[in-house]
Amino acid sequence: MTLGILGISIVFMAIGMIVQFRLKSKFKRYSEMPTTSGLSGKEIAEKMLRDNGIYDVQVISVDGFLSDHYNPSNKTVNLSPDVYAGRNIAAAAIAAHECGHAVQHASAYSMLTLRSKLVPVTQVSTNLSQWIILAGIGFMGFGGGNQTLLLAGIVLFAVTTLFTVITLPVEFDASARALKWLDTARITTTPEHDKAKDALQWAALTYVVAALSSIATLAYYILIYNGRSRN
Repeated sequence: MTLGILGISIVFMAIGMIVQFRLKSKFKRYSEMPTTSGLSGKEIAEKMLRDNGIYDVQVISVDGFLSDHYNPSNKTVNLSPDVYAGRNIAAAAIAAHECGHAVQHASAYSMLTLRSKLVPVTQVSTNLSQWIILAGIGFMGFGGGNQTLLLAGIVLFAVTTLFTVITLPVEFDASARALKWLDTARITTTPEHDKAKDALQWAALTYVVAALSSIATLAYYILIYNGRSRN
């Protein structure tokens, strides 16, 4: 079991590192390409919010590299310093993407609503599932393990997996909204738009890798459970 999980972890960790490297490379490259509009990430975010009739969301700067996110609890679009002040393709793409989440929130986009409802449960399942699964299998001094405990751990881990899967349409939809607006608002030219799309696609791949890793791990746990059930 340990070797199986270790193998899955190593494979997806390697894939994740490659995607992260490419994402950072794309961000650096497109950060050096100014947009024709000349607007900063902050200005782009504020304009996209206004154009969508959203006036109760604040655009703020937060520390970190690629730490950009939308917080639905306090209605803030949080942009990293490079994006907040940047007047380039990368900043435009990321700022618009995060505002895409704000638009989802304002329009009660079903998948975002579902993901938000799962957050408290996912936090618990993420913290407990692995320990319960290990105990159920028989590690940590639990002798031969316990099938009921193992099943409970798998159910908890399934919640985490579901969360990673639901995140995919949320992220892809936010990017689609961002790219459509960047085009219609004439923030980016056609060549700039293509580069913004490329940057967002690589960002989305990080979520795809996370989801596939979680699905593969869940499937492996289920195989272990089924194998022990037959014994």
